[in-house]
Amino acid sequence: MINPALLLIIGALPIALLQRPLRQLYLLALPIVAFAFALGIEDGSYGHFQVFSYTLETLRMDGLSRVFMLIFLIATFLGTLYALNDDDPVQQTSGMIYAGAAVGAVLAGDLISLFIYWELTAISSVFLILAAGTEQARRAAMRYLIIQVGSGVLLLAGVLVHVADTGSIAFVHFGLESTAGKLIFLAFGVKCAFPLLHNWLQDAYPEATVGGTVMLSAFTTKLAVYSLARGYAGTEILIVIGATMTMFPIFYAVIENDLRRVLAYSLNNQLGFMVVGVGVGTELALNGTAAHAFTHILYKALLFMSMGAVLLRTGTCKGSELGGLYKTMPWTTGFCIVGAASISAFPLFSGFVSKSMILSALGYEGHWLVWGVLLFASAGVFHHSGIKIPYFAFFAHDAGMRPKEAPFNMLLAMGITAFLCVAIGVYPSALYDILPHDVSYDPYSTAHVINQLQLLLFSALAFTFLMMSKLYPPELKSTNLDTDYFYRRVLPRLILWLKGGWCEVDRQGRQFLLGIVSAIIGWAQRYHGMDGMMSRTYPAGTMVFWTLAMVLVFLLLYIAT
Repeated sequence: MINPALLLIIGALPIALLQRPLRQLYLLALPIVAFAFALGIEDGSYGHFQVFSYTLETLRMDGLSRVFMLIFLIATFLGTLYALNDDDPVQQTSGMIYAGAAVGAVLAGDLISLFIYWELTAISSVFLILAAGTEQARRAAMRYLIIQVGSGVLLLAGVLVHVADTGSIAFVHFGLESTAGKLIFLAFGVKCAFPLLHNWLQDAYPEATVGGTVMLSAFTTKLAVYSLARGYAGTEILIVIGATMTMFPIFYAVIENDLRRVLAYSLNNQLGFMVVGVGVGTELALNGTAAHAFTHILYKALLFMSMGAVLLRTGTCKGSELGGLYKTMPWTTGFCIVGAASISAFPLFSGFVSKSMILSALGYEGHWLVWGVLLFASAGVFHHSGIKIPYFAFFAHDAGMRPKEAPFNMLLAMGITAFLCVAIGVYPSALYDILPHDVSYDPYSTAHVINQLQLLLFSALAFTFLMMSKLYPPELKSTNLDTDYFYRRVLPRLILWLKGGWCEVDRQGRQFLLGIVSAIIGWAQRYHGMDGMMSRTYPAGTMVFWTLAMVLVFLLLYIAT
C-alpha cells in the first residue's frame, strides 16, 4: 500500500533539478497523484515495520484520519497553485515536504512515526518563513523553530515515559491521568497555540512569504487539532481552554493594523472552536471539530490568499495604508468577501455548516455558559474578519493605489477555494458523508438560520455604529504587545541583568580566591623560597645540637609513657 505522504516527501526531492515549466507541472501533479492514491485506500492498518521490539504502523486509515488527510491534500494543491509563479525551488521543495509530513502524521498509527513526522513539519516549514529574506523574517523563523522543536522534545519525552509505563507505542487515547499523558498533551498544546503558548503563530505567519503563509495556515495547527481529537477526546479541560482561545484573540484582532496578523489572531480564535469540540468529545462534537477543521483550512487559506495578493501588488498589508483596491482588484475583492462570509458562518457558506455542529453539541450536553462564550466569539469573528479585513483592504478610505489584479494562477487558486466554500455551504452532505461518525445533522433548521442571521445583523450594526460615531479603534501604525513581549523583550533583559550581576559576583569571588592563593604562595615563599628560613644553610654543630635535642625529647616521652 503506497502511503500518500511518501509520494509528496520523496516526490519533492527532484523539484530543484527541474526547469521551471516542467517543475510547475510536476508540482501540480504531485498532490493530484497523492489524492488519487488516497481515495483508493480502504479503512485499515497498513505499512507495518519492525524496529527493534516495536512494530511501526505507518498508515492507519479510519474516519478521523481520512477527513484530515483529504483536506491536507486539497490544501496542498491549492497552496501550490497559488504560489506557482514563485520561482523558488527551495520554498517549493520545503512546502511539499511540509505538506507530506502533515499527511504522514495524521496517518501514523504509532507514536514513533508520529514523532518523526511531527519534527519534519517543524524543520521543513521554517524555510517558508526564511524564504521571505528579511531580517525580521529570519528572527521570527528562529523563534518559530525553537518553539516547534520544543514541542517535539515534549512529545518525545512523553513517548518515552509512555513506553516505559505501558510498553506500547500505539497512538491511541491517552488522557491526563499519567505523566506521559500530560507531557504529550502539552506538546500538542504548543502546536495548537493554546493560550500563553500561542504567540509563535502571530509572530511567524505574517512574516512568511505570500505563498508560504497560505501553506502554514493549513497544516501545523490542524495537525495538532487532529492529534488532540485522537488522544484526548472528551477531556473537559479542553472546553475551558478552547473557550479562552475563542475570546482573547478578538480584542487583539480589532486593534491590529497588519491585516495578515489580524488573520493570524482569527486563526487562533477558530482553533478554539475545534478544541472545544474535542473537549466535549461526543460523536456530534468530534464530527463538528473535523468538519470545522476542513472548512477552516479552505476559508482561512482564501483570506490569506487575498491578503497575499494585496501584499504582492501593493507591498503592504497595513490597514492604515490600504483602501479603494476594489477598483482595480475586483476579483480578489470578491474572493475575499466569500472567505469573509465563510469565516463569519453566513448561511450557504462553509463555516455555517461546520461551526453550528459544535454549538449544537455544546447545547445538547448542557454547556450553556461556554455556548454563550462561543456565540459572542462568533460575533467577534464577523466583526474583525468578516468586516474589517475586506473593508479596510478594499473599501474604507481610498489610499490612491491602483495596482494590477492578482496573477492568473493566484486568481484560479482563489476561485477554486471560493467555489469549495460555497459548494460545502450549499451542499453540506458531501462533507458530512466523510466525517468520522455516522450522525444525522441538519444545519438549516429555521431556528438556527434565523438566530445566525440575527447575530450577524446586529454585529454588522454594531460595526456601522462604531465607525459612524468614530468610536472604532482607528488603523494606526503601531505594535501591539502580546504575551510574547515577556520572552522577546523582558526575558532577554532579565538575562542580561542577571548576567551583569553574576559577572560582578564572579569577579569578586575570583579576587577573594586569588587573594587566598597569593597569601599561601607568599607564606611558602617566605619559609621555603631561595632566601627562606627553611632554605638557609646552617653550621654542622647547630644541626647536631638540634638533632640531640629531638632525641632527648623522644627519650623523655618514652620514659614518661
